[in-house]
Amino acid sequence: MNKIAIIGGSGLEKTDLIQSVSVKEIETKWGKPSSPITEGMLGSVPVAFLSRHGYDHSITPTHVNNRANIAALKEIGCTHIISSTAVGSLREEIHPGHLVIPDQFIDFTKHRISTFHDDFKDGIVHANVADPFNEDLRQALIKTCEKLKFGHHQKATVVTIEGPRFSTRAESHMFRLLGADIINMSVAPEAVLANEAGIPYATIAMSTDYDSWRENIAPVTWEEVKKVMDENSQKVRQVFSELIPLLANL
Repeated sequence: MNKIAIIGGSGLEKTDLIQSVSVKEIETKWGKPSSPITEGMLGSVPVAFLSRHGYDHSITPTHVNNRANIAALKEIGCTHIISSTAVGSLREEIHPGHLVIPDQFIDFTKHRISTFHDDFKDGIVHANVADPFNEDLRQALIKTCEKLKFGHHQKATVVTIEGPRFSTRAESHMFRLLGADIINMSVAPEAVLANEAGIPYATIAMSTDYDSWRENIAPVTWEEVKKVMDENSQKVRQVFSELIPLLANL
């Protein structure tokens, strides 16, 4: 049976989805993950939960130890990873409150380490991430959103920026011209590392705002993001609760 990892992002720092809970402190070759890993069952499916920014959201996007996070989940036997992430919308039709299942990313980070291969002593490795999000997991997320009748978008390109600041208006317009549909500060390095580790990965994004590109509204603020995020996080919990039993033998 598969063992499903959940990486909880902004708004999902803790989980009440798992029964029969045990908590593990893990040290990897790359250091400690962002939080202890909570393990248990959701129905009959083994699940592990990791909080990307720590339980108290004290870790900034730049300083998330993505290598340790992915390595720890692989070490405890996770076969698939699903994550949640808060995003800004770069498209009129992706309203705050909508859920989005990305199929592509643009990595605009500057300071992240997004490979396990610091050298090629053991052979040359160039990961193939042409399609970085696992299609089986994506389709399962889409079907679950459809079942729950949640407003959602079945494809999108997410651009990941360094943060923690939000974009300037010029940057926001540039990302739209590049073809990005949503923007966040977390997903791209995480997805690359999951692919390098050979673990199928997908994410569900919570649209919280319109970033900075719309001239007729005030620029995005953290307070605005948090309000919508708190409302959206309950939807994501419902999605995960319905989804994970479907992944038992994916």
